[in-house]
Amino acid sequence: MATVSYWAEDVAAAKEWYTELLGVEPYFERSGPDGRPAYVEFRIGDHLHELGLVDRRYAPGDARPGPGGAVLFWHVDDVAAAVQRLLAMGARIYQEVTPREAGFVTASVVDPFGNVLGVMTNPHYLEMLRDVRG
Repeated sequence: MATVSYWAEDVAAAKEWYTELLGVEPYFERSGPDGRPAYVEFRIGDHLHELGLVDRRYAPGDARPGPGGAVLFWHVDDVAAAVQRLLAMGARIYQEVTPREAGFVTASVVDPFGNVLGVMTNPHYLEMLRDVRG
């Protein structure tokens, strides 16, 4: 994964929400022709992956409103705690915390802007980080 884009009717509100969630300011912002924020991008995580918030006006023509499609999971150390924080910030459950095999745990929420945000504890990711860091 290099970049994931989430759609929002109100990019300014989405920027505030994700800034609070992530604890970092976006590193790039672009306004649309009307002067309203149209695109905001954060660099986050161990590999500085990009999270883009895009004005829903620019969504592909076949995009349907509401959650659906693929779920991108972000690694977190404590899925239950991450979900509780997301719920406290106004997200709603999409898939409950679910223990999987071999130490994997997943859950997903719908952010206040209609996007599915997956969180997981991923032993493979932690192993990769240990290998990279030596």
